[in-house]
Amino acid sequence: MSKLYIVPTPIGNLEDMTFRAIRILKEVDLILAEDTRTSGKLLKHFEIGTHMYSHHMHNEHKTTENLISRLKAGETIALISDAGTPAISDPGFLLTRACIENGIAVECLPGATAFVPALVNSGLPNDKFVFEGFLPEKKGRQTRYLELAEETRTMILYVSPHKLLKTLAEFITYFGEERTICVCRELSKLHEENVRGTAREVLTHFEKIAPRGEIVVVVAGKTIVKEAKKNKFQKEEE
Repeated sequence: MSKLYIVPTPIGNLEDMTFRAIRILKEVDLILAEDTRTSGKLLKHFEIGTHMYSHHMHNEHKTTENLISRLKAGETIALISDAGTPAISDPGFLLTRACIENGIAVECLPGATAFVPALVNSGLPNDKFVFEGFLPEKKGRQTRYLELAEETRTMILYVSPHKLLKTLAEFITYFGEERTICVCRELSKLHEENVRGTAREVLTHFEKIAPRGEIVVVVAGKTIVKEAKKNKFQKEEE
């Protein structure tokens, strides 16, 4: 019976691969991989011999129609990304939507993703939050910052290491230097690091120590800043 499986893969620590994910990848007819070289190492580690096909942001518009035809013909396909859960700032949305439109079953396995442990590690309120992924590079970036400056929920962003200092400086400009943030680096890996503090404090830290690896940034919402200032004034009055 045809089905598309969305299969999360470890974001760093191979022990985070689930038994179910391994079984599915062994049983399906085809695995769609963002980078077959990267995924090839993962499959070799878990002794998975299923054929792979390249499916990434540069070809997904062209390959989706053919993949839908294969699924309609009765094949089962698993979609993986280089790390984490597909379609979360990675390819996957277009194919998932096409399957649903064509009446093809889609099943997403639970598993590794970067933003959830980052949110929990931050110590910031997580009852309500907004996932922003990567901010626009140029066009629309300032507009998005102005909108986020009024956001009351905890915000989660993905930031590349070579843009972290610029992004932290932008936080100070749009959110204020006292805004509480947490930079989570290399989650689940040997050199995992969580740097917490104000935007100014965290910027100072990474000005001294060059940021490396995969980075998730968690930012306090606007109401949290107001509450912190209120408590500060109350203590001064006492």
